[in-house]
Amino acid sequence: MKLGAFSISLNVKDIQASKTFYENLGFQVFGGDISQNWLILKNGSCTIGLFQGMFDKNMLTFNPGWDENTNKLDSFTDIRDLQRELKTKFVEIQTEADEETSGPAFFIVVDPDGNPILFDQHV
Repeated sequence: MKLGAFSISLNVKDIQASKTFYENLGFQVFGGDISQNWLILKNGSCTIGLFQGMFDKNMLTFNPGWDENTNKLDSFTDIRDLQRELKTKFVEIQTEADEETSGPAFFIVVDPDGNPILFDQHV
């Protein structure tokens, strides 16, 4: 099962304060739009997403089809195939991707401790 690039998506209260904090830890802005209250920061192979007012909890994020620099992978497991495989393992899907579509889609599962995990395919 190829899950793609990994990052943590943080629900922040003040995106500017969080941006400054993580820049002090050596992270640099890699993408996003602070005027829309979201940024992606990187430090080496570590990626953090800062999101103000977009979701309730911090979450783990996997991006099938991308490497850690958002380059499209030649080979990857489509998000709908990941979802179907997880269903066969009795993993409850909280928000489902439409399996009749292709291309970009997402689904969310929640681990036993209540941590949301976003599978978000952009290609």
